[in-house]
Amino acid sequence: MKQTSTTKMPDISDDDAPRLTPADFERARYRVGLKEVSRADWQTAVRARVGKRRINIMLDAPIVEHFKTLAGKRGYQTLINDTLRRVIETGRLEADLRRVIREELHSV
Repeated sequence: MKQTSTTKMPDISDDDAPRLTPADFERARYRVGLKEVSRADWQTAVRARVGKRRINIMLDAPIVEHFKTLAGKRGYQTLINDTLRRVIETGRLEADLRRVIREELHSV
């Protein structure tokens, strides 16, 4: 079979998250809001979320750590999403980058 990609995947052997097994997913309890629901109902609710789409994206580790630190109890993915939305809405990527760089240099 012909190889179609030459992308080198990063080594994730130092990942501290436990490996999930099919048995883990069989024991999963599905909730919508705080109400326990069937897997089918959960899947329907997930698909019905307007404006959200699950994707896979590779981010540099320092970027993820930065947003995790900033997020606290709030989800770091939400913070990344909000940051990207703000850049799109304002159309001021350059100005925002300059502001962030100044803030980072000031904090050092």
